[in-house]
Amino acid sequence: MNTRVSKPTTRLLRTLGQALARHLPAAAGGDTHGVHQARVTSRRLREAVPVFATGLKGSSARKATRKIGRLTRALGSVRELDVTLLILDELAAASDVPRSAVEDVRAGVVHERDARRAVMLKRLGRVDLAKLAQRLESVEASLQNAPEEPWRKALGSRLLRRSRRLRAAIDAAGHMYSPDRLHEVRIAAKKLRYGLELASDAGVRQVAPHVRAIRRLQDLLGKLHDLQVLQSHVAAAQISRDLARPGGRVAIDELAAHVEAQCRHLHAKYLALCPGLSELPTVIRHAVVPRLLPSSAERPPLKMRLTVPAAASQPRVARARRAAGEPTRADRAGR
Repeated sequence: MNTRVSKPTTRLLRTLGQALARHLPAAAGGDTHGVHQARVTSRRLREAVPVFATGLKGSSARKATRKIGRLTRALGSVRELDVTLLILDELAAASDVPRSAVEDVRAGVVHERDARRAVMLKRLGRVDLAKLAQRLESVEASLQNAPEEPWRKALGSRLLRRSRRLRAAIDAAGHMYSPDRLHEVRIAAKKLRYGLELASDAGVRQVAPHVRAIRRLQDLLGKLHDLQVLQSHVAAAQISRDLARPGGRVAIDELAAHVEAQCRHLHAKYLALCPGLSELPTVIRHAVVPRLLPSSAERPPLKMRLTVPAAASQPRVARARRAAGEPTRADRAGR
């Protein structure tokens, strides 16, 4: 007998769709906060729609997911440079960083951000938001009479897969400072977090502490990634900007050294977090997935121990010695 999808589930899609429609005008108008909120909302929708629509036919879920993906990509590049400018503002207020070097880098970042914003607006203009809203409504309507089991099973499998991927990425990164491998850890953590938050929205209370742990890791690696993006702009300034003025080369080198030191500091903090995540796949398998699939058929199999009679459990050689009246190893040990 099919069970109806819980009301919070369909309400989540409706709430996210409304939030996206609310934040996009501010993002298109150049508001930094609007870009961030629209991007986060689009990511949550990209996570929720394909999971909830598992097994559904004729719901427009696939088309909706594609359109949401275009929005996320359009907003991403501009958001990255907005964060870079925020970091430069903080550095400009610091007394131990040459302000002239910060301004050199800032000029290049502002120029690139303006160019990317023009591209973002063009891409946003290609997305029919009214049609996207209709497709999300189609997914909600299809979910009303759909069984819960398919999407819950799909989410459980996704969480297991992503937790293993995060563990593998952490192992591959090791203890060396490798920006590319740390980037893989960050992406894996981000995907797992969105999946766990979806499980939380589905009513799995046991998820909360794991979401907090992943968020700490993701926030730390996010800050590290932002600094690494800034490093690329500092390097570009070292090459392309006019540093012939007195002290220009020294100032930009000091800024590069300062950012590198911050990156190393954050990497040390990351290494301190890693041991606490070593058992994450096991925890998710036994503490999270069974709550998504409460039926006994979906629980992880228990390791059962058979109880056998004492005589049958004795090794064959020991039984033969006892039958012949000879002492066994256990008998000699007992003496």
